[in-house]
Amino acid sequence: MARHVQVLLRENVEKLGKIGEVVRVRPGFARNFLLPRRLAVSATADNVRRIGKEKGKRAVEDAARLEAVRALAARIAAAAVNIEAKVGEEGRLYGSVGTAQLAAAFAALGLPVEEKQIRLEHPIKERGVFPIRVHLHPEVEVETKVWVVEEKGTAPAPAPEA
Repeated sequence: MARHVQVLLRENVEKLGKIGEVVRVRPGFARNFLLPRRLAVSATADNVRRIGKEKGKRAVEDAARLEAVRALAARIAAAAVNIEAKVGEEGRLYGSVGTAQLAAAFAALGLPVEEKQIRLEHPIKERGVFPIRVHLHPEVEVETKVWVVEEKGTAPAPAPEA
């Protein structure tokens, strides 16, 4: 049985290649993933010609999409993202701030950022200012700052006097 097969990519596939490239992959990967999802076709001369024509049309669409992503990146870089969280002793949070809370904070500002686009090295577990990266496109990654502040009204109530 063949160890590798050649396929022609119809879509950009992260960590594999771009539209119109002929790549060598394992037969199972082609059969079970690329071909059923219509991400690739077999690498015949006819398919290469057809994909070449489609590639020209997509180049214009991709350029417009890239400009929109760059505009979004500029808005994200300029945004002031504040996350309120319950804070305990020594500025440590009860729990942590993860990508779900960050995505919700971006959405509240009108910025469409998905959880999977946010790159955190580890969840945020204390209050302060933290840099985070947002991966919007293979060519566009933006860094912004997030302020984690104490939730209003979380100060302990004074002990009742006897």
